Amino acid sequence: MATTTFIYVPNYSSNTVSVMSGYNNTVTATISVGSGPSALAVNSSTNTIYVTNTNASSVSVINAQTNTVTATITVGSDPWGVAVNSSTNTIYVANNISSGSVSVISGSNNTVTATISVGLLPIGVAVNSSTNTIYVTNSSSSGSVSVISGSSNSVTATISVGSSPTGVAVNSSTNTIYVANSGSNTVNVINGSNNTVTATISVGSGPWGVAVNSSTNTIYVANYSSNTVSVINGSNNTVTATISVGSSPIGVAVNSSTNTIYVANTNASSVSVISGSNNTVTATISGLNSPDWLDTETVNVYSPNVSIPSCPPSVYVNSGSFSVEVLASQSYGSISSISVAFNGSTQTINANGGVVSFT
Repeated sequence: MATTTFIYVPNYSSNTVSVMSGYNNTVTATISVGSGPSALAVNSSTNTIYVTNTNASSVSVINAQTNTVTATITVGSDPWGVAVNSSTNTIYVANNISSGSVSVISGSNNTVTATISVGLLPIGVAVNSSTNTIYVTNSSSSGSVSVISGSSNSVTATISVGSSPTGVAVNSSTNTIYVANSGSNTVNVINGSNNTVTATISVGSGPWGVAVNSSTNTIYVANYSSNTVSVINGSNNTVTATISVGSSPIGVAVNSSTNTIYVANTNASSVSVISGSNNTVTATISGLNSPDWLDTETVNVYSPNVSIPSCPPSVYVNSGSFSVEVLASQSYGSISSISVAFNGSTQTINANGGVVSFT
């Protein structure tokens, strides 16, 4: 079974989310959301995207199968960071107000089930689904990270970190948390077992976003002021490469399945695509509008029951659903149609493109 990737990018200035195909690095859809979308997170288990609308104090819920907004949820003032625990189908939103809070949303009914007080100016959120623990960066100059128990919705620890922490990411395989400190140009490494800072790593200027490839134990940091991405080896906490990207990189996301990194360059209105195998930029996707904190989703790709030539149409099947989308603009070779079978039922899709659903 092969996989493919969709990348979801919030465009702050145009109040939209761009959907990009990892197959050919093109924008395949644009979805209107609330005012000032700043960040988003994907629940691949339910095929749902959650977008924080900072200027509207709300979260837009998007069905990734249809690319439509299915709900709008009111949260606290100035929501920014958002993270999903796919194991519990729970969403956590950092409300970036002076007396900061985190809104807890049930993915089952799109309601706010709890509001948790944290530190000053919370901005970034990350979840360790293995331990059901949530980490929130409080971005005041005297920075800290609030540790929340997902079982009790209570703050169990507060960890001092560098100045003005922003992005936060978790490697659930090693139970390690990485915090980008935009005011001190560092990344703090936190041991999730005892909530202590075990290392401080110097990176580029103005680090904002941070993401982890747990498969390779590699961390990627978007340095907003130096237009670079720092690559960190999680085994020894050293910077192994610095990659030049577009202007003002702010968000970074990793697809562990393809070992590909996506960086949102907010002032360049573009996304840089980086190969994790050689740390080079392989593509730049333009035409966005102040892209911000982005996310990716890997879905399954099944070959149809026909002989496929060397340049086949791409068949994307979303995990957990029964819909098949053929993204092809023309027929290849002698193929005029594709038969798709599921549980004894067979339907036919024109090779030029189409969608079929099984019930």
